[in-house]
Amino acid sequence: MSELSHTNDKGKANMVDVGSKPDQVRTASAQGRIFMKKETLRLIKENQLKKGDVLTIAEVAGIQGGKKASELIPLCHPLQITKLDVKTELNEDSVSVKSFAKCIGKTGIEMEALTAVHIALLTIYDMCKAVDKEMEIGEIKLIEKNKSDL
Repeated sequence: MSELSHTNDKGKANMVDVGSKPDQVRTASAQGRIFMKKETLRLIKENQLKKGDVLTIAEVAGIQGGKKASELIPLCHPLQITKLDVKTELNEDSVSVKSFAKCIGKTGIEMEALTAVHIALLTIYDMCKAVDKEMEIGEIKLIEKNKSDL
């Protein structure tokens, strides 16, 4: 079988070849928020929603989502994740989600950090949609990404 060209013709998709890059310690953190009614926030705080403990389930879902980034995003490389942490926090008008991801590899881990935040926020939406039809997910962004030699 012939080797494919690494050039990308318009309309074609290619996964970037990172094989010759050195392994490095790579980290990334991301954040986002879901805005909702004060009554919904109260129900979350008091653990009164029918589906259960919203914040704990969202954190676990975020970790699961971050681990699946390469399965969800077509040209995202699968990585050997060494740490993935997702934290939620109740605010006056929203729930904020922050993630931290770490790996040793040849390419960055920001997609895993961003996916973790997205999935955690979507989980909160799913768990609260029966009581709040006006929720809005937003402010999702990469906070930081770093790499350092081993």
